[in-house]
Amino acid sequence: MASATLDALLGEIRACRLCETALGFEPRPFVAASPSARLLIIGQAPGSKVHASGIGWDDDSGDRLRGWLGLDKAMFYDTAKVAQMPSGFCYPGKASGGDKPPRPECAPRWHAPLLAELPQRRLTLLVGQYAQKRYLPRGFAPNLTETVRRWREAPEGLFPLPHPAWRSRLWMAKHPWFEAEVLPDLRRKVIEAVEGSPHQNV
Repeated sequence: MASATLDALLGEIRACRLCETALGFEPRPFVAASPSARLLIIGQAPGSKVHASGIGWDDDSGDRLRGWLGLDKAMFYDTAKVAQMPSGFCYPGKASGGDKPPRPECAPRWHAPLLAELPQRRLTLLVGQYAQKRYLPRGFAPNLTETVRRWREAPEGLFPLPHPAWRSRLWMAKHPWFEAEVLPDLRRKVIEAVEGSPHQNV
């Protein structure tokens, strides 16, 4: 059960209209959290399907991410254990070759207050370059591939991942170490986080 403070914050985020003029359509901010959540997923921004449904990772990328994590939908959407906080809370619209980048207004305004309401988090997944640039040390690695390759060197409690878009299948084929080495460690840490004893993340 969410605290009164977190309930109020989630309400503020869902009512946020900071980027409405820039978007050119009605924003629909997405966030899912509970103060007991032990696993936090920081992605990029909702896609068009998530914008329509209001359910995070409600698309092919979400299916792929759940496969990487070894979580079924019931566990993945259990906010008592898993929180979701995008880099940009609203669908940013289409660009040539895919969606636009996450809106820049969201993270500076909402991330710190939301993190303060998630005291039990043990593992934070940094899915894609936007989350990694914000939460990994400056100069950690020159690109996404090297960032993921150096997952063991990330600060405690942080785990970098590529975005699980359809292009990730091509990326995985070029980098077999991801499936052979990273995913087993990821699944172990995810299970430890959601099933283990509460412990505050850095």
